[in-house]
Amino acid sequence: MPEPSDRPDRARRPGLGPLARWLDRYRPPESWVLAAAAIFLGAGAALGVWVFKRLIALWQELFFGRGSVLLGFLGPWHVVLLPAVGGVAVALIVSHLVRAERHHGVAGVIEATALAGGRLRYWRSPWKVLAASLAIGSGASVGPEDPSVQVGANLGSALGQGLRFSDERTRALVAAGAAAGVAAAFNAPFAGLFFALEIVLGEFAGAAFGTIALASISSAAVTQALMGLHPAFPVPDYPDYSAAELPLFALLGLLAGGVAAAYIGALDGLSERIRRLGRPKWQTAAGAGLLLGLAGVRFPEIFGVGYGTIERVLTGATMSSPHLAALLALKLFFTALCLAAGFMGGLFAPALFLGAVLGGLFGQLLALLLPGFSLGLFALVGMAAVLAGAVHAPITAILLLFELTGDYHVLLPALLAVLASILVSRRLAGESVYTRTLARRGVRLERGRDIDLLNHLPVGEVMDTEPVVLDAGESLDSASERLWRARLHGAPVVTAGGRLAGVLSVHDLQSAGQAGLPGSTPVGEVATREPLTAFPDDSLADALRQMGARDVARLPVVARDDPGRLVGVLYRTDVARVYTLALARRTALRQRASEVQLDALSGVATEAVVIAPGAAAAGRTIAEVPWPREAVVASVRRGERLLLPRGDTRLEPGDELSAVVDGEAARRAVRRLCREPLSPDPER
Repeated sequence: MPEPSDRPDRARRPGLGPLARWLDRYRPPESWVLAAAAIFLGAGAALGVWVFKRLIALWQELFFGRGSVLLGFLGPWHVVLLPAVGGVAVALIVSHLVRAERHHGVAGVIEATALAGGRLRYWRSPWKVLAASLAIGSGASVGPEDPSVQVGANLGSALGQGLRFSDERTRALVAAGAAAGVAAAFNAPFAGLFFALEIVLGEFAGAAFGTIALASISSAAVTQALMGLHPAFPVPDYPDYSAAELPLFALLGLLAGGVAAAYIGALDGLSERIRRLGRPKWQTAAGAGLLLGLAGVRFPEIFGVGYGTIERVLTGATMSSPHLAALLALKLFFTALCLAAGFMGGLFAPALFLGAVLGGLFGQLLALLLPGFSLGLFALVGMAAVLAGAVHAPITAILLLFELTGDYHVLLPALLAVLASILVSRRLAGESVYTRTLARRGVRLERGRDIDLLNHLPVGEVMDTEPVVLDAGESLDSASERLWRARLHGAPVVTAGGRLAGVLSVHDLQSAGQAGLPGSTPVGEVATREPLTAFPDDSLADALRQMGARDVARLPVVARDDPGRLVGVLYRTDVARVYTLALARRTALRQRASEVQLDALSGVATEAVVIAPGAAAAGRTIAEVPWPREAVVASVRRGERLLLPRGDTRLEPGDELSAVVDGEAARRAVRRLCREPLSPDPER
């Protein structure tokens, strides 16, 4: 049976029912509603992150300020106990207040956005914030950005569910909340925007762009009002670099990719090892805290977020090469250990720490061979390179570096290093730190969609077998008119014999116009030759990977025994539609499996019934229907959507309702309420 806090009855949690009913009644323009929700979401996320940062400062004062006084008789060894005490406290909060759930950290937000319509257990967010602030404040080697993302994402999910938004709108609000959390954590609105697009959604979705941008801007505005306009790190003026030095930044990127891959592997390996130990959470957290404390006696820089150490490296403070090398290894290991042991926190700040230390160490070694290099510039570039290699989000890493420093001087070397880092990291680790976490749960996403759902669906079952095609000899004017009438952005081009000659897109037409080609020019002279193609027996997962690799919206489908013969076209919109249907089907199967398991374990039964027109339940909210005391509404399916029932959820004819019933009388009563008008006869 589900835990009491997980039951469908949400009466104990405040809702937005009156506002949702007002929206249903007056129906203001959708763009206005989303814009207002995004602005409110951004401001709320910024305030939540500000409170989170104040909590961190409070715990740091308690542990390392007053704690130093209380445990002063131990001398410098008192720091050994502080992370262990914090770890036990965090474990107790997680075990008793947060409880076990799949949706932890940014990986959980990504999973919920892709597979659960953006529906998070937002009512547990305050306890997660408390646990994360306590973990960082007690010295755990983690960052503040994952909890900050969860603050915004959970607020976005609460808004979407409270206003009874569709899954698409709710996903957009969750992504917008994540962007607002990053913007508030780093005072970086552009990085927040692209974080949501690159990492949370997995694609640059135009429909959600405005909502995400508004939330990120609103969050940054409130954050700047509270904390000022200054960048997160003070950056001195660095000497100009020459073009001859750019290969050195690419070399730094290669090294950063190796560090990022080791970072991913350490987190994955330690998580699996600790899971196999099977120890209680408080024991593993205490043990990890003690080890961290022992290392922190000699290297206190590994405690907490590490922004102070990053600033020292950026400003060229004197630290020996052996000391930097030790910090690099220890920070990597203890960040992975703390996260694997249950300390709640983020991966961004440790990645920035590793990058800064790696860049500083690289600069020192170069200075021995070629004096005159700026150590701080290599540290800056290293920050972006390791972060990009860990999360596989190059635009986010580069923009975050720019907004953290306010210095555009580093963009070109950073771009080289970031690209080199991602190439090495993907080669060595395969996946990012977030997708590796999801893969352990059996979830594999491509462009924000679970490709495991599409692995067994062939392209031939989804493709358009009668697509719009253009003749190679057709004029550009005619082709443009046909594409406009069909509302297409491109179409395959075939020869007079029906052979595939290429693909013509709107971009090709624009390029032809800019080149001054006349409208009578044959399509075959302008079309993109040798386009990407798919075979009918390819899986949709493979086709989706091809589309993502070139960012194309359509794939010509050719016969496997004759690759020049066009048999259809696969559109990205068709993949999205089939994915939605497959996801709904899997949700229904999982729901039915849970119902069967519930029947077997508890002795109660589940009843699924479709609400008929004119039935007693039709047109009423769940709270208004006189259900028998032995029945609890578990779910409502409306078309492809699976609704989480609340008291104010209004039932409609055609809805498929599932209820947990105890006894045959309760089963019959539920059937009557969903199939027949309400009878005044109490004996019926």
